[in-house]
Amino acid sequence: MKTTLAAGTLCLVVLVATGFPFERKGASPSGGAAKEKRVQYAAWDDVNVIAHGLLQLGQGLKEHVDKTKVQMRDITAKLKVFNRTVTEMGKESQRLRAVGEALKARAHGLEDREGQLLNVTAELREKAEEMQQERRTMSERISRLEERVDSMLQGDALLPDANTAGARNISDARNIQLMLESQNRRIDDLMERIRLQQEKLDKQNVRIRTLQSQIQQRQRTPARSSNDSAQSGAPEQRDSPVETALDCHELFLRGETTSGIYTIQPINAEPFNVYCEMTTDGGWTVIQRRQDGSVDFDQLWQAYEEGFGRLNGEFWLGLEKIHSIAKDGGYILNIKLSDWGDDVVSLSLPFQLGGEETKYSLQIPEVGTFSTLESSLGTDATSGLPFSTRDQDNDQKNDTNCAKHLSGGWWFSNCGRSNLNGRYFQSPPPKQRHQRKQGIFWKTWRGRYYPLKSSVMMIAPAVIENKS
Repeated sequence: MKTTLAAGTLCLVVLVATGFPFERKGASPSGGAAKEKRVQYAAWDDVNVIAHGLLQLGQGLKEHVDKTKVQMRDITAKLKVFNRTVTEMGKESQRLRAVGEALKARAHGLEDREGQLLNVTAELREKAEEMQQERRTMSERISRLEERVDSMLQGDALLPDANTAGARNISDARNIQLMLESQNRRIDDLMERIRLQQEKLDKQNVRIRTLQSQIQQRQRTPARSSNDSAQSGAPEQRDSPVETALDCHELFLRGETTSGIYTIQPINAEPFNVYCEMTTDGGWTVIQRRQDGSVDFDQLWQAYEEGFGRLNGEFWLGLEKIHSIAKDGGYILNIKLSDWGDDVVSLSLPFQLGGEETKYSLQIPEVGTFSTLESSLGTDATSGLPFSTRDQDNDQKNDTNCAKHLSGGWWFSNCGRSNLNGRYFQSPPPKQRHQRKQGIFWKTWRGRYYPLKSSVMMIAPAVIENKS
């Protein structure tokens, strides 16, 4: 910048010098005619004054440029500060965006908790009503007992001679009670012996079948040539097929310990493939699995009767196949459930499944009192629950088709306790309650409006439960 200003100043000096010519001193007077023709030049002092002014102008320009540089540096510093501020604001906006996402996730979690709280509130209200009813019943019973005691005391006061008869009646009642208790103990002992004997018979039966299959395998020899047959004179033997197991537990007793797909053949049924879950206690035949929503379970009656899906993924084994395995009773149903927090629960119920003539009615005998977890299915199935689909309405609710109102096929009572064949919802579930009630739910675990993550249903002989 300084070089440019100096060059400009010199140019101005040259231009001024050439623009203001000056008169030379010592010119001869004889050249009068020539003097008129010569160019008149400015005085040297004038040139110095102009040059001095130009230098002052250049100095002013230099100071102005220096001030401009200072201002530019200030502006550059302010721009750097502005850029840092913009960067910090960008980071802050990203942080606020992350906080917003976290708040959204927390809001979804709060909505889920609100749904759970609503379910728990409804359950507590129902339990409170049940407890009030039981309290009223107990109060009535206590009142009747008090009346009886009062009447007995009055009778004793009026009839002193009846004390001996009352004592005799009490003694007889105690004797009868002791006899009944003794008889019950004997019955329990007999039932335990029968159970142990049945278990031994089952094991013997399995061993016999295993020996028969081994014998049949040993009888499988390569086909002999016709010359050898002629020389020996023995008739040619045919290969006998190995007897197929009745269920997965029989395969376990034969030595199979790896979970996977096997072929079984129940009594009076055609052979078919199943998925066997092998545990340390025995083999379980899987009849249903939900895990990723890859299979649509909103199927019609025929599909639920025959089965659908893939045995290595999501599937329903089929009502007819399940009936062929467990039609004679003596089986237990094991159900495993998991939620989106990866919490897992399981329950086991003895059951019996009727045939097509009963609409594949599920019957669960009441052995003692059902737990809270078991009550979602066991309470309604003590007298038998027929299976329902949207084209076969067999539920206990007269004005509603539960399978159509919810989704899938299930042993519905009044649409509200359980449905493991409903729609599969990925997390987070839909916000509308009328959609969430169509999902996979188990009311006494996570509530009516909580779609579960997975479910597995398996069956096995009751001997597994006795062993465990």
